[in-house]
Amino acid sequence: MAFNHRKTITFRLAQTARAARGRSGSHLTRIGLHPGQDSVLKTLSEQDGLSMSQLAQSLAVQPPTVTKMVSRLAAQGYVERKASMGDGRQAHVYLTQQGRDTILAIDKGWKRLEKEALAGLDDKDVKRLRKILRQIERNLSAIAEDGEDDVVDEPETDAETASNAPAAENVPEKAEPVA
Repeated sequence: MAFNHRKTITFRLAQTARAARGRSGSHLTRIGLHPGQDSVLKTLSEQDGLSMSQLAQSLAVQPPTVTKMVSRLAAQGYVERKASMGDGRQAHVYLTQQGRDTILAIDKGWKRLEKEALAGLDDKDVKRLRKILRQIERNLSAIAEDGEDDVVDEPETDAETASNAPAAENVPEKAEPVA
């Protein structure tokens, strides 16, 4: 029997992330934002006046991605770019009043998404899930940082070995090598 990737935790995580992005996108659309723009605004609400490279690093995205996002947000009136006092080639990004006003709506959307996602789970389960997800994130981040992309096969359990093994009568004999 072939490996069923749909039963893996990582498949479930990917499906959950996709559903969360979709639902989050619905909340953001209501306030006039696109996915990802909320993260830029929230980052700037925590530390306004970041350089483009600092913003890219904080968001864990490439600089061209930040440039495009900031350009769109500036065109919408949420942020403004200002040349650095020390180095005119470097731009810093600041929230406008409209951007600051939008933070409350972003927070409401994230709270709503959290409530929707965790419906039916008790506090103990939520706390345990948060802890497990942090560990999975650390595991995957460590592998990415090490640059190890080699797949390590896990040893099969006895039950898997037994269910995957062909019956003795169906095992073909090994052919002799041809010289």
